[in-house]
Amino acid sequence: MSPVFAHGHLRLYLLVLLADHPMHGYEVITALGDRFGGTYVPSAGTVYPRLSKLEEDGLVTKTSDGRKTVYAITDAGRAELDARADEVAQLEHGVADSVKSLADGVRASVGAAMQSLRADLAAAQHGAPTKDTAGEPTAVPGTGVRSLRDAEMAVAVFRQQLRADLRRRAARGTLDDAAVQRLRDGLEALRKSF
Repeated sequence: MSPVFAHGHLRLYLLVLLADHPMHGYEVITALGDRFGGTYVPSAGTVYPRLSKLEEDGLVTKTSDGRKTVYAITDAGRAELDARADEVAQLEHGVADSVKSLADGVRASVGAAMQSLRADLAAAQHGAPTKDTAGEPTAVPGTGVRSLRDAEMAVAVFRQQLRADLRRRAARGTLDDAAVQRLRDGLEALRKSF
């Protein structure tokens, strides 16, 4: 997979985020994750050194708010954003493309996991069951463990993607009680189908 940000663009994008409002480091990381719909969440080791460099360059300030350090863009930081407005616009477009590309990768991974899960379930269903000492049927050894692992992986990936979708809908104001009820009904129907 290609890098999410080209050289120097994460630094610029941190200024874009801080132009909205001051944030502490974890909020910056979360905001980046939200902008990418959960498909990319940078590590603290990626974000904090860049915030420190922005502070050294006079583009952000940091203040202590109890145990948290809050970062805020300075006038010089806003001036840099203004001077690089075209680059910021291209960067925003690039972020949208990156989100689509990352989401396509997650979708393909989920599709492959679901296909593998269906194949394992079909094999287990058509496999010859063994009998325990009481004559009761048992699963083919190892099949259940592998299928459970694959199913749990599929559920985890689905959950992550669904959470990102829900956050986007909430941000757009389209997540209402009716949508939540449809989600509950659909999940319950899916659970009962197993």
